[in-house]
Amino acid sequence: MTDPSPRRAAVLGHPVAHSLSPTLHRAAYAALGLDHWSYEAVDVVADDLPSFVGSLDETWAGLSLTMPHKQVVLPLLDHVEPLASVVGAVNTVLISGSGTARTLVGANTDVYGLVTALREGLSGPVASAAVIGAGATAASTLAALGELGCSAPIVYVRSMQRAGALMRAAHRMGVTPEFRTLDRAAAEIGRASVVVSTLPPRAADSLAESLVVGPGVLLDVAYDPRPTLLQAAWVSGGGVAVGGERMLLHQAAEQVRLMTGHVPPVAAMDAGLESQLTH
Repeated sequence: MTDPSPRRAAVLGHPVAHSLSPTLHRAAYAALGLDHWSYEAVDVVADDLPSFVGSLDETWAGLSLTMPHKQVVLPLLDHVEPLASVVGAVNTVLISGSGTARTLVGANTDVYGLVTALREGLSGPVASAAVIGAGATAASTLAALGELGCSAPIVYVRSMQRAGALMRAAHRMGVTPEFRTLDRAAAEIGRASVVVSTLPPRAADSLAESLVVGPGVLLDVAYDPRPTLLQAAWVSGGGVAVGGERMLLHQAAEQVRLMTGHVPPVAAMDAGLESQLTH
């Protein structure tokens, strides 16, 4: 059934032109018959986020957020769901009402996306885990690993001084990661049953050059190029790799559910994503 109410949604970030979120959400709207829904990518710098959020009217249903907005948005929200509050990162804003009655609710679907993507590669419990990076996605990764039964992963960071926010998030979650410097990662991460790299595209390339691989599962949240050098090295060494586009798919599916109230058409979204990545 077609939804008669025009609704808008968008992904905000800087930069954002590369985002695959429009492909995923538009594929969902088409499969669901939501002909009056639209979804765009909007480049918004952090300093302009308050004015953009303040301009939202009753036609808006929700926002997807990528860097640098996942933490910047927190003080602009009326409510933050418990998981997003504990993680300290919001990638989804749900919008209802308008004017003085407008309500903005922050949620985190990255954790769901990470858990679901990792389960595609897992064949057993998560006995040990390693996380590469210290940003907002790393915080979501700690929550995802906790849900999968691993509460004491090793986290590899470039700078201990810049890992404070992640350390505080871990404390709120009740997980107890051990922090090590990134220069140790290539030699050590192969011992873990699960490895998640949360580094930006190509930032993990240097790890691939001297990687010691075990039989575990690697999820590299980067997906450009596909496979990444880290994924390729992991697979050539006998490990199992899950592409970052799988996390992207599943977190977007959960956003569709929250924004539209419909069961997300994951197969249609997956097909649209694969077509876009292939071509």
